[in-house]
Amino acid sequence: QVQLVESGGGLVQAGGSLRLSCAASGRTFSTYAMGWFRQAPGKEREFVAAISWSGDRTYYTNSVKGRFTISREHAKNTVYLQMDNLKPNDTAVYYCARGRLRIGGDDARLYDYWGQGTQVTVSS
Repeated sequence: QVQLVESGGGLVQAGGSLRLSCAASGRTFSTYAMGWFRQAPGKEREFVAAISWSGDRTYYTNSVKGRFTISREHAKNTVYLQMDNLKPNDTAVYYCARGRLRIGGDDARLYDYWGQGTQVTVSS
């Protein structure tokens, strides 16, 4: 079984930064794409970013392009989401997920394991 545990969320002022981490246990994810999703209260889950199995291809939703950076370290079985210039509408619970394939995407059906989420709150 694969377990994903997110960390790094918290409260930050608009314009600030956070780095989210997602640590995998049970097996490595070196051959799988990874993604980040987020969900605000009362809203649907939203795709944020994805990274290919090799780490050389990334994909972001338009609202975070230029502000967020997804990366991974295979040796640590960890994927990161560097969040810069945070805005109040970034407030949500952020989830990491393991892709079913080597290349990720914005469809949740492409992912088969999910973390418990970490809360990010951006104040104005």
